[in-house]
This record gives sequence, structure tokens and C-alpha cells, in this order.
Amino acid sequence: MRDEFIRTLTTMAQADDSIVLITGDLGFGVLTEFAERFPKQFINAGVAEQNMTGIAAGMALEGYKVYTYSIANFVFMRCLEQIRNDAAYHDANVNVVSVGGGFSYGALGISHHATEDLAIMRSQPNVSVFCPSDLDETRWVTEVSAKTKGVSYLRLDKSKADDAAPLGPLAVGQARPRSSGRDITFVTAGGILQDVCIAADRLRSDGYDVGVISMPTIKPFDHSTIQKLAGECRAVITVEEHNVVGGLGSAVAESLMASPRRPEIFRSIGLQDQFSSVVGSQAYLRTHYGIDAQGIYEKTRQAVVKSPAIAA
Repeated sequence: MRDEFIRTLTTMAQADDSIVLITGDLGFGVLTEFAERFPKQFINAGVAEQNMTGIAAGMALEGYKVYTYSIANFVFMRCLEQIRNDAAYHDANVNVVSVGGGFSYGALGISHHATEDLAIMRSQPNVSVFCPSDLDETRWVTEVSAKTKGVSYLRLDKSKADDAAPLGPLAVGQARPRSSGRDITFVTAGGILQDVCIAADRLRSDGYDVGVISMPTIKPFDHSTIQKLAGECRAVITVEEHNVVGGLGSAVAESLMASPRRPEIFRSIGLQDQFSSVVGSQAYLRTHYGIDAQGIYEKTRQAVVKSPAIAA
């Protein structure tokens, strides 16, 4: 996803000299071509994320479309005050690019595990939150963020789902269904969509009618699709590489609570309100915390097998 973001931004910068990329002193291998081709549209702010965000806010208020770029937690958590007070409060077009969402940098430990970012960023006014699942969605969020008023948060994953023909188009604030199902529907975001699709196929083999929905936009949120789903599907299961508190699962639960109809079963699969103190690859950590394809399958089976209304 990171490489696709840079490819897309490079094309955008060639056509629009108001696009500026600011890095917090990293990404040189992938950013070299951009820096060489557009020296007036590239700034290395150094290991100074708060200053980077202040520079971005000032430039955005002068009409630039600015992208700040760093590893996951560094680009938003270290400088949350500047994102909130300098950029979001003024509706500045600052696009915060978080590289390595979830367990992408799993071997580097908790300081690099971005498992609270969706909750933190979607709580901020004037902030749009994007979490692409595949390369198609990555291209789209890169392009649309430049046109979106206020701050945009782009959570880019090291993993990605296979590009597939979805049932729905890409639009800000709209879900992107990949398949529909009346027994179980998964709602997910990010590269973990690939694990969800594998789990969904296994459940279909067990006889369940299973749907999958990707949510590339976490905020603004597609309440209408979720509330419609509440009346059409017996079980709604959210899956995210994130704490279950405040993230995608919470957004779906908020929608369901506001709906006159609710599914018989709702489950939120993710990191269960704990620090990810274990280190290892992204795949290893997904398995350890039970959010890989096998874990998703088992948790979903445990939820639906207890319901006589959802018979395989």
C-alpha cells in the first residue's frame, strides 16, 4: 500500500504543484524519486513530528494540499495536539499518512504497533478517516484526500487484500460490499480483509450464506448501509487489526444501536483492549491474538452455532 500511495501521489504532484509531501526523516528508499522530481514539493522536517505538522498546517492554510508521512504512531500520536489545534480546528487540508497500521511493524514492539489510531482519529472533529484494504482503495483514498475538506487520516497497511470486483463503487462515506449474505456479514477495513475473505470462504463451505463489506471510509461513516444490514442479516461480525474499543467495531455498534432493527448476533473481533506486548511478524501477531483467518473462522462459528436461527 505504501508503494501504491507514493506512485499515486507522484502522478498527482506532476499535475498539481500545490501538492506537498513532508516526511519525518524516513522513507528515503520509497520517497527518493518524488524528492528528486519535485524538490519544491518535498520537505524533510527531520525527527520532529510536531514541527512537521505545524509546517503542514501553515502551508495548508496558504492553499497547499499537504501530506505528512511517517511510521504509524509517530505521524499522529506524537503530534496529536498539533493535528487537533493547528490543522483540524482550522479545517486545513493536511493529510496524515500513517505507514504501517496495526501490526505491520510487529517485530519492533508496542511503540510501533498502531492499534488505537482509528479510535483516536475518528474522535477528532473535522477529520476524515480512511483505511484502505487493497491497492484500488489505496489509490482512491490518496486522490480523494486531496479534495476532502479538513484533515484526512490515511491508515496504510503493509498487508493488502487481493483486488476484486466489488459490488459497490468507491465514494467518501460509503461502504464497499464485496459480497452479500443473509446468515453472516463481515464488516472490515485494512489488509486484514484478506484473512476475512478466507474465513468467509470456509464458512460458505460449511453451508452459511456469507457476505463481506470493506469500509475504506471509517469517518464519515456509512450508517445507512449498516442499518440496512441490521434488518437483512442475522449475524454482523466486525474484524479489525485494532483495539475493539473505539474503532470500526464501535462505529458499527453505534449504527446498530440507532437502528430500529438489529441483527440477532453482533461480535467485534480485534485486539481485546490490551497492549500488544508480544513481538513478531504481522502474520504471527494476527495468529497470536486470534485475528487471522483461522481465528476469525473459529470465533464466528462459535457465535453462530449457538443460534438456532442460523443453521448451516
